[in-house]
Amino acid sequence: MADVIMPQLGETVTEGTITKWLKKVGDQVAIDEILFEVSTDKVDSEVPSTASGYLAQILADEGDTVAVGTVIAVLSDSPGAAVPESAPQAAPEPAPAPIAEVVEPAPAPVATPAPEPAPAPAPAPEAVPAPAAFAPPAQASAPRVDGLVLSPVVRRLIDENGIDPTQITGTGAGGRITRNDVLDFLDRLAQGQPAPAVPAPAPAAPAPAPAPEAVPEAVRASLAPAPAQVLQPAVRAEAYAPVAAGARDEVIPFNNIRRRTAEHMVRSKATSAHTLVAIEVDFEQVDRIRRALKESFAREEGFSLTYLPFIARATVEALRTFPHLNASVGDEALVVHRDLNLSIAVDLDLDGLIAPVIKEADQKRLKGLAREIRDLATRARSKRLSADELAGGTFTITNPGPYGTFMTAPIINQPQVAILSTDGVKRKPVVVTLPDDTESIAIHSVGVLALTFDHRVIDGAYAAAFLARMKEIVETWNWAQEF
Repeated sequence: MADVIMPQLGETVTEGTITKWLKKVGDQVAIDEILFEVSTDKVDSEVPSTASGYLAQILADEGDTVAVGTVIAVLSDSPGAAVPESAPQAAPEPAPAPIAEVVEPAPAPVATPAPEPAPAPAPAPEAVPAPAAFAPPAQASAPRVDGLVLSPVVRRLIDENGIDPTQITGTGAGGRITRNDVLDFLDRLAQGQPAPAVPAPAPAAPAPAPAPEAVPEAVRASLAPAPAQVLQPAVRAEAYAPVAAGARDEVIPFNNIRRRTAEHMVRSKATSAHTLVAIEVDFEQVDRIRRALKESFAREEGFSLTYLPFIARATVEALRTFPHLNASVGDEALVVHRDLNLSIAVDLDLDGLIAPVIKEADQKRLKGLAREIRDLATRARSKRLSADELAGGTFTITNPGPYGTFMTAPIINQPQVAILSTDGVKRKPVVVTLPDDTESIAIHSVGVLALTFDHRVIDGAYAAAFLARMKEIVETWNWAQEF
């Protein structure tokens, strides 16, 4: 017998959600054969088996979120072998959180507004947990809220969005709330579906009115409340109502990457004051080098030399002069990073987007950047990135240019403060200055660089000056020295 455990998918990852089992009970499994797919808050991964045998038992179902180190399945040496009684029969339930970490207040009294029937007790407010020391993931316990066991990822989503967890229906084992349950709940709210009403405390009882006989009839009539006026909305709020699929429509459920991207993008727009500035750049100098080295570079490196490595190299040089764009927002402060870790947005074959990170990008020359961009993109599309390769980015480049775009206004990759879009480069007529200071028309390769920045932390002049420096580097840098 051999246990299958939830692997450590990155230094900062403590749990994962099983999205798909690729084998069923009784199937034979070879060592290094993909056994299941797992999703974390940073990456989706295919997990290979570390042993060979037959899948005797699955202890964690698809959709379950389990801690790193948890036994999630059992492999046997022969088909049909019984699982020993000592083997775990279900995924371990986390223990209740220590009192030092979570304090559970007594439930609020039952509210009984008249004349409606008495509602269920209102959930008691959750106490803010005190910081806890790090414990090994296998022994970590999930916090509880009024008896609900919540994983750290689920708890963070609930806290960040101000959600009452008692309003969410859990679909995990034993009714546990999963990440997808929270995301489904947020989707319904975003589409205009109201959350279930939480009973409110009954209003204080009014002071007893004088007995009718003690008040003259005319006075009592003047004090009587007027009939309530019911106001009907002039226009029904249907803009965010969910769309019902017709008979000829195809319904495609969001996958995990699509859900996380949607959550990340909406939160980014709600967090940062997005502002766009763009500049036109002459890529003729870059094109001359690309044409000259096209064949030799492809022969030596095994892939083509595109515009993206040149732009990445120009970006790290420009950020030396404008470091406030290589930063994040802290507590009423700008946190300027001394390390320059360049995130490169990668399209997953038109089915999602992730941004792996080139660590210490400012320490690499153009050929090194080109190799890393190629390697990260290739492994991203084959789901072979680790979670750590998606963490720690300080500035992002997105590259829709291969599709011939003119100018793109991307959404900031939080918690960064800016993102650069590199759009299509096209041959077009431009005005050039000749050595004798006269002007002429020439055909050059020209494209647009667009920067979305957070106006909370920098102003338009700073962003424009950064792009002007980018333009200067692209157009005048001695690119031959990079090879």
